[in-house]
Amino acid sequence: MADMDGKLRVSDYMVRDVISIPSDYTVKQAIEKLISTEFHGLPVEEDRRILGFVTAKELLRAINHPEAKITEIIKTGTISLSPGMDIDDASRVLFRYGLRNAPVLDEDGYVVGMLSNIDIIRSHIEKATPNKINMLKTFLEKKHGVNITVKRRIVPLEDLRPTQHEVFADELRGRQYEIKRGLVEPLIVIQKNTHYLLVDGHHRVLAARNMGVRQFQAFVLEPDREIELGMERTAEELGVRSLDDIKIIEGQHHPLVRVATRLLKDEDRYAGRHMP
Repeated sequence: MADMDGKLRVSDYMVRDVISIPSDYTVKQAIEKLISTEFHGLPVEEDRRILGFVTAKELLRAINHPEAKITEIIKTGTISLSPGMDIDDASRVLFRYGLRNAPVLDEDGYVVGMLSNIDIIRSHIEKATPNKINMLKTFLEKKHGVNITVKRRIVPLEDLRPTQHEVFADELRGRQYEIKRGLVEPLIVIQKNTHYLLVDGHHRVLAARNMGVRQFQAFVLEPDREIELGMERTAEELGVRSLDDIKIIEGQHHPLVRVATRLLKDEDRYAGRHMP
């Protein structure tokens, strides 16, 4: 959650369950430890204090010395972040020093988290949501002459009524991967008398439901009186009244995937023309 000044902090996005390498590990043990994780490097720790950071590249350089102590191949000290640092400032630190991830230390120098490039990307994706909300809020207030309050709360999936009649199977799989990795971008819904009208987040909702999730974070727009919405009428006309009515399209790519695939194919063709 953002602070009172509206800024997001490292503590909002860092991974708190830190995986580290004990300082008495050998190169061989460190390699095995790193392979068992999803990271490209890990902090070297002694009594919860960071001695340094070891990367896959450093371990490759020392691969012919498997019994060497890990402390013999790392540089003393490492670039670190603080929990209260602005997420944008942390982004610049990782970018400027070419880091994939960095440890987060408290005021006493103890490890309290790790921040990675993935966490940075997640923060920037989630920043786009308030802009969507403000645009929708302004549009509805002007069109219907109402005042709308925005609240963030957890909503049951069974209380959602969709406004989209179809979703793409490949995007559902992508959303499941994102949710597993911690990208839980809140839904945007409108409060009605008996339900929540789902405006943004249909792929997220179905992906979460397939994973057994029964409720989801949402930004709820609450008009000061009941209003009739065109998106709801259109959904009714298409016979879409519940999540079960949404058609899942197999065999076709979501537009995002189509763009990425087309770019890749174009790149391949270009490369092919220059092959000897």
